[in-house]
Amino acid sequence: MSEPTQDHLRNRLRVIADPATGKDIVSAGLVEEVLLKGGLVHVSLLTDRANAAAMEPVRKQVEEILAREAGVKNVSAVLTAHKTEPAPAKPAAPAHNHSHDHGHSHAPAAPAKAPVALLPQVKAIVAVASGKGGVGKSTVAVNLAVALAQQGLKVGLLDADIYGPSLPRMLGLSRKPEVINDRMMPLAAWGLKAMSIGFLVEEETPMIWRGPMVMGALEQMMGQVEWGELDIMIVDMPPGTGDAQLTMAQRVTLAGAVIVSTPQDIALLDARRGVRMFERTRVPVLGLIENMSFYCCPNCNHRSEIFSHGGAKLEAARMGSEFLGEIPLVLEIRTNADAGTPITAASPDSAPAQAFKAIAARLWEKVGGVAAKPAGPKITIS
Repeated sequence: MSEPTQDHLRNRLRVIADPATGKDIVSAGLVEEVLLKGGLVHVSLLTDRANAAAMEPVRKQVEEILAREAGVKNVSAVLTAHKTEPAPAKPAAPAHNHSHDHGHSHAPAAPAKAPVALLPQVKAIVAVASGKGGVGKSTVAVNLAVALAQQGLKVGLLDADIYGPSLPRMLGLSRKPEVINDRMMPLAAWGLKAMSIGFLVEEETPMIWRGPMVMGALEQMMGQVEWGELDIMIVDMPPGTGDAQLTMAQRVTLAGAVIVSTPQDIALLDARRGVRMFERTRVPVLGLIENMSFYCCPNCNHRSEIFSHGGAKLEAARMGSEFLGEIPLVLEIRTNADAGTPITAASPDSAPAQAFKAIAARLWEKVGGVAAKPAGPKITIS
């Protein structure tokens, strides 16, 4: 089944009226862009902040109409503020007698309501992040999730790395999720529920998307997936401090973030940026993990600290964060990940698996009994 064209989808939106002018939203210039890739549709609707609440029914109507189109798997519509020029200063109004106001009200308009936080049925959401790529963040996220599931917890694993999804390979999953009543069912593996953009596209398909499309895809995987009630969700974040991090801080109630780093200075420098980013978005940093901490030869047991050692522990102490533990550089971790069997599942008694289990137990201890925290700040770009 072929995908509809962007022009076709845009024209379908002409049946929706702009509540302010009565014109259709396309003629009124409210449809900023319609993006389409692999059956996923993202629509940006222009509105000023004062009208955001009135535009919410329009946003939902856009999703409902386009979701019925053949070839469309999921739709995400978001409201985008106008980039207005600052108004020139007005001269002060002359003093007058309020008895001549003829009942006109000068009360300021009510502020627009913040969007409702997603994933309300998840007791604790933990972001596993890094300042840079190549530090084994996804490997850590997958093994922590499996280790938590082995404790008897209901665990979800969300792949927020839209540009480089790796969970399908690491979990050994290649099938597409089932859709029931317009909601995707997460895939099950190793005792947990998982969702990734990699389940929806071919493994070698490049995700050449702009920022709004990334944010829309993330919101779909959180709000349009039947996660059910979970004790904890581990979110495998992309490296850096960009759109995905801001979307997570804005749209869900994060219990905290775990920062993964290798011991060398350049990785620790980027880890600091990750910590500062979460601090600025009022997300608590639960601690640091040192991955590839040391290498132990399987033949002679000689230990080599290839990337130095102990840097993450020192950095955690310097920043006042907890050091959650260290993971050795072991060939078995890599081979099991490539085979789709996380080491915590394939070799649960091995030293690396025991290290992951200890960190997972401490992580659950820190967030398991914590009451839900307020949603993160509302982030707007104008």
